[in-house]
Amino acid sequence: MKQSEFSHIIVAVLVLTLVSSFAFILEQQWNKILTILIFSAIIITLSISAKKLTAYLLDSNVEHEIWEMSRYGFAKRDYFKKPIPAGIIFPSVLAILSLGIIKFTSILTYETRALKYRASKRFGFYSFTEITDWHHALIGAAGIFSILLLSVVTYLIPTNLEYLAKISAYYAFWNLLPISKLDGAQIFFGSRVLWTILATITAIFVFLALTII
Repeated sequence: MKQSEFSHIIVAVLVLTLVSSFAFILEQQWNKILTILIFSAIIITLSISAKKLTAYLLDSNVEHEIWEMSRYGFAKRDYFKKPIPAGIIFPSVLAILSLGIIKFTSILTYETRALKYRASKRFGFYSFTEITDWHHALIGAAGIFSILLLSVVTYLIPTNLEYLAKISAYYAFWNLLPISKLDGAQIFFGSRVLWTILATITAIFVFLALTII
């Protein structure tokens, strides 16, 4: 893992902690904030690990970075001079304005690249050496599925990890948005069927998190 990627991951953990614990910050419940910091590290580490493992099985590599936006409109000139760190700004601002009610957790994006030896292990011509949209979808889906599985496990086991189950459900939900370079966009344009299945399951998880957990 490159140092730059590691730095982005650390920032992502801190942003997810802020978003998930803002209400507790206002109440100065520092013990809960520390617990949520650990939860955030678990969620992001698991998601990244699942995507990296899937990419490895596809003879490719995945690098993560904070979600950035460079376009703000549809006209050709509608670009920022420099990309803005949307993965920091949007979650933080929404958490502050809503006093912690809105937990917008779209923070990281990923870029997939084929490893050099992929060509020597695949048959055929260039189309087989490149990473296709389907491969992008599989990698993104692995991250979402791992988080949904974490949500189920932490809810079912007899411990006080219900809030981890909630944060996991929110994280999966917001990262399925089919916009920009988020996981949801890469899954959606790789396989709409796969995206629809994951979106349906995730919506059910969020509903349960809001009403039952």
